[in-house]
Amino acid sequence: MTRDATVGPLERGLAVLRAMSGTEVSRASELTRETGLARSTVDRVLATLVRLGYVREADRSVRLAPPLLELGNAYLAGSGLPDALGPLAERLAGEFDESVSVAVPDGDGVRFVTQITRRRTMSPAFRIGDLLPAERCAPGALFAAGWTDGDWDRWRSAEGGTAVPRTPEAEPDFRRRAAGSARGWAEDDQLIEPGLIAVAVPVRDASGRVVCAVSVVSHTSRHTIGSLAGRVLPRLRAAVPVLAAEARGARRPGAAGVDPARGVKEEAGAEFLQSLARGLAVLARLGDERGGLTLAEAAEATGLARATARRSLLTLAGLGYVAQAGRRFAALPRVLELGYARLSSMGFGEVVHPHLAGLMERVRESVSMAVLDGTEIRYIARVSAYRIMSVDITVGSRLPAYATSMGRVLLAGLGPERRAGALARTPPRPLTRRTRIDLDAVLDEVAEGGYAFVDEELEEGLRSLAVPVRDCAGRVVAAVNVATHAARGTAAETLAALLPELTETAHRIEADLRLMPDFRDLP
Repeated sequence: MTRDATVGPLERGLAVLRAMSGTEVSRASELTRETGLARSTVDRVLATLVRLGYVREADRSVRLAPPLLELGNAYLAGSGLPDALGPLAERLAGEFDESVSVAVPDGDGVRFVTQITRRRTMSPAFRIGDLLPAERCAPGALFAAGWTDGDWDRWRSAEGGTAVPRTPEAEPDFRRRAAGSARGWAEDDQLIEPGLIAVAVPVRDASGRVVCAVSVVSHTSRHTIGSLAGRVLPRLRAAVPVLAAEARGARRPGAAGVDPARGVKEEAGAEFLQSLARGLAVLARLGDERGGLTLAEAAEATGLARATARRSLLTLAGLGYVAQAGRRFAALPRVLELGYARLSSMGFGEVVHPHLAGLMERVRESVSMAVLDGTEIRYIARVSAYRIMSVDITVGSRLPAYATSMGRVLLAGLGPERRAGALARTPPRPLTRRTRIDLDAVLDEVAEGGYAFVDEELEEGLRSLAVPVRDCAGRVVAAVNVATHAARGTAAETLAALLPELTETAHRIEADLRLMPDFRDLP
């Protein structure tokens, strides 16, 4: 690829994202030192990434945000491996009562794309997107079995910028284990960490090329390598033909898109880098079809001119994030280095808290999130506004569902049988003179209107408004609300001021959670 084919802002934007991926919070001055870019360049890159939603500002620092996961998700969707192998990995983990992972080769390392962990005091802490040195894990030996002399030269000369430092004396043992994997499996006998052992088998494509490896991971307190291999290899070998067929999968069509930078440059001015926005948009859409997109499909998916899409694809290919096979361009595992491991392992509270805090700042009232727990709601997140008179509720608090705005949203989201069962277990009773107990009618109103408004029904003077949070299937799995005092305005004024902000916040939370591997279907 010639220099003329590259897009400088895209290169520099990816450099900043890589630098941010190694730390939870960054400052522009730190990113300037780490990337070697000019401060003005870093500022423009960050301004663009903030505008795209990939980075969020907090005080005078910046951090990666869940929308960035769409880049890694594009690789995972385009490869088809998590969709094809994830359910079987779940079944194998249940059969063996051990952790099971799927890993792919990535340069001189091994990157995890599926991780099913058994809940134990000692269990693997690998995350989706984590990179390990090939010589220090079982899948690496399977991948190295097919290496050329050039691959070995590159491995030998690499600095080993992975989770575990590389040692010069590692090569003879690694070559021996790679050669030994011709038996159809490889082992990791405490190579990464004392006590950690694993057995892996290869998964091949139609041409016989190893595309990934499935590992069963255990601990020396439960198994030796011999006993682990004896326990799992027969089942893994029986599963390999199924895995290989599943991994080939089927294509799934995407939809036409709109140029993400259209109109934004004029609005945002010189701080917005069009080439960066467009390049990342191309990368994000490569998962629309398994096996990637042609140039024409990429241009259509993003709404870009073919020449613009081509420059982005060639730049991404030159940087190792995209591969071209024939007419198709597909994302490579290296995309996962862009913060995927850190972001995909965020807890529920970490994801929702910035949204709740932002809503509190805008409306200057306390904001909460709750789930249904039997016939009660249980608070799982809360950001309190400072006022002389405020609602005294903390995370973990419980209240009767029928008399609270979040409870009514959650009850209204149940099917008819579950709703009837919940109401039968706790018949409503008046808590104030305004408490409504005609709950069938109330919940029908909530379901139709999409929100619940409770005006002094739980406690005199307390008014609250709630909207649902839904999973990918459209099921109501949580609720978010704003609580205020009735003296601060009329009911109509409260609704007009709070409902649009509350609804928008719920939509933003849903968008973030749907990108998270563990929260696509919320419990």
